[in-house]
Amino acid sequence: MAEPLHSADLSEIKRMIPHRYPFLLVDKVRDIKLNESAVGIKMVTANEPHFEGHFPARAVMPGVLQIEALAQTAAVLVVKTLDLIDKNMLVYFMTVDKTKFRRVVEPGDVLELHIKVLRGRGKVWKFEGQAMVDGELATECEVSAMIAPPEG
Repeated sequence: MAEPLHSADLSEIKRMIPHRYPFLLVDKVRDIKLNESAVGIKMVTANEPHFEGHFPARAVMPGVLQIEALAQTAAVLVVKTLDLIDKNMLVYFMTVDKTKFRRVVEPGDVLELHIKVLRGRGKVWKFEGQAMVDGELATECEVSAMIAPPEG
């Protein structure tokens, strides 16, 4: 029997990761398969602050923010898998590799953030990420992250 899929709405995401506007880049996470995969959703809107300068003639979501959105989706998957919600642990972004940008992402797009666990042992995890718009690949990369308590 297949394990049930999980999800996280915006209020739960805020209990899982510390990011807040304007740097919270995931609106919800669906299709969470614990220890395996998840799909984050980012509604790309024209009123986001980076669009004012990137670029004034044609608003384009910066690639680094697409990667950050993938990393935030991965963090939600880790927190959900390890039942760390409200446990004051952080998932720190460590590396990004094999990155390719394939399509422009702009206001009005719904960015689907597909994350798949490549390795999840102990405190260090590695993921494959694909950001999709209307079934078309926009960005792909591998990211790794480390789980640790906040410092300071």
